[in-house]
Amino acid sequence: MNYISAVAVGFLVLGSACSGPVEKASIKIEPIEGPTPYTSLELNNDPSSFQFAVVTDRTGGHRGNVFEVGLSKLNLLQPEFVMSVGDFIEGYTEDEARLDAEWTEFNGFIDSLTMPFFYVPGNHDITNKVMYDKYKSIFGKDYYHFVYKDVLFLCLNSEDNYRGSGKGTIGDEQYEWIEKTLAANADVKWTLVFMHQPLWNQQAETLRWPDVEKLLEPRKHTVYVGHHHSYVKYERNNGKYFILATTGGGSRLRGPRFGEFDHVVWITMTDNGPIMANLELSGVWDENVVTEQSSNYFRPLFNGQPVRISPMFTDGSTFSSGTTEIRLTNDSDAPMDVSFELAANKDLTSSIIRQSLTIAPNSVEILSLKLSGKAASVAALEPVALKGTVTFHGDGMADITMDVTQNARPAKKEYLAKAAAKTVDGKLDDWTSLPYSETEMYTEADPFSHKGGKADGSVRFGISYDDKFLYIGAEITDDELLAVATSRPYNQDAFQVIIDGRSENISSFGTSLSGVLYIGMSPYVDGTDNTTPFTSGSKPDGTIGVTRKTEKGYATELAIPLSYLSEQQGGDWKTARINVGVNDFDNDYNHRTNLWWQPDWRGAANYPGSGTFFRK
Repeated sequence: MNYISAVAVGFLVLGSACSGPVEKASIKIEPIEGPTPYTSLELNNDPSSFQFAVVTDRTGGHRGNVFEVGLSKLNLLQPEFVMSVGDFIEGYTEDEARLDAEWTEFNGFIDSLTMPFFYVPGNHDITNKVMYDKYKSIFGKDYYHFVYKDVLFLCLNSEDNYRGSGKGTIGDEQYEWIEKTLAANADVKWTLVFMHQPLWNQQAETLRWPDVEKLLEPRKHTVYVGHHHSYVKYERNNGKYFILATTGGGSRLRGPRFGEFDHVVWITMTDNGPIMANLELSGVWDENVVTEQSSNYFRPLFNGQPVRISPMFTDGSTFSSGTTEIRLTNDSDAPMDVSFELAANKDLTSSIIRQSLTIAPNSVEILSLKLSGKAASVAALEPVALKGTVTFHGDGMADITMDVTQNARPAKKEYLAKAAAKTVDGKLDDWTSLPYSETEMYTEADPFSHKGGKADGSVRFGISYDDKFLYIGAEITDDELLAVATSRPYNQDAFQVIIDGRSENISSFGTSLSGVLYIGMSPYVDGTDNTTPFTSGSKPDGTIGVTRKTEKGYATELAIPLSYLSEQQGGDWKTARINVGVNDFDNDYNHRTNLWWQPDWRGAANYPGSGTFFRK
């Protein structure tokens, strides 16, 4: 059994007291003159500092396998030792056979630790004389102390009268021991107290606890307890007092803001006191979090779209009803569970509210989805949000769950008309109209930016094509131009075009800038025209662009060879998915506004097929 006996505790004190001074380790580094590629060589390795961990309540309605997982995570973190605050078993019985079984089970968990573990009893561990005697027979003492690197660890028994929950005590005998122990260790740099029940905010009589606090008050000290299953920090009695949450005990798990979470506490003890980090168990992973085997199996699945809503194209500017489909695709050799719901919104009603399905290996299931609502402007419709999870059950591997989000809403079918060739000179005098403009609902700005509305920043643009080029012309209003020739467009005032030239059945589902053409053009403040379109990848040969300043801002014209679209679609092009945006910087680059015609394909407002133009 891997518990610490009184003899082992004495050995730890002796080992600490007899060890000689330890020098800080240092780095041997090659000589470097002038600037250095490091901030300092003063390592954070004070020999008097150390790290240990604390586990908290396992029981009181324990949830299976949480505490055990916590111990496995501690073996990853490798603290010097582990403290506790009680409630190890469910207890509350006088049946010795049951108590033996529960303690055998718990100590079996502790045996997995690769460092010392220090026991402190809780009300589930000691609630009657039989349980008290059993505890003493296994662990020897129900309260004790040790000193490590000039820090006093005081392990108390808040159950010494075994009165149960909310009725913890410190009796006379324990108090006298505490008084003597503190007096014998008056010069330690810090005192850490561990017990189960938070006696300082208990309504029932606590006997000698107020006297213990008087002894602690002049000392540098910190107190750790459990019991309430909800984390709270107190600053009282010239110290910090912590009620810890759970390591598997009963909890609603509403999250850190409610103090309800499973954790271990990581403490770095310094000369200035303990530095605490609460580590949620879900955030500590071992080196096998992703292996080559699991990556090879699951990565192709995640690179695809297991849940995909098809675009719902509509002619005209209003919408009343339409039908599309939700495609559930399982490309794996094992079952895939899908669970999702479509939220209600003010504009559209969906025929599906929620679904939970299991998709067979290497198969597709298609659900028909009808959207309906009042005849309203398509451009102003709020999408129906689909949110859910997909779980893949890999053969011989742990299940992997991914969140899925999609938006369902009609996409207005835009058309590209063939027109006469344009002269790309930034003057816009051969454009008969600029029918498109930024959309207010897709404008991204902080509260201090874009206060002037359209006069501050706005865009009108048009799109056409001839036998050789796709043309885009834009007039941008901007009351303060901030752009230089030495900076890229997305870091300053700029006109931006994003074109996905792939076929409509591919481009409609794009959610990133991967595989698309980005072109940016900035207005040079010095008055010279910008004739060099910037692209984040390879620029189609023959691309032409000109941006020139105007009285109210600047104008941009672009010509992209149609051969680019034909190459992307493997033949005569039929569609192009396009989005247009403007960066508007103000106040010496401190304020930034992004004006978009369609939602940013990378953002939460994206929906299938937005900005798709069909060739006439």
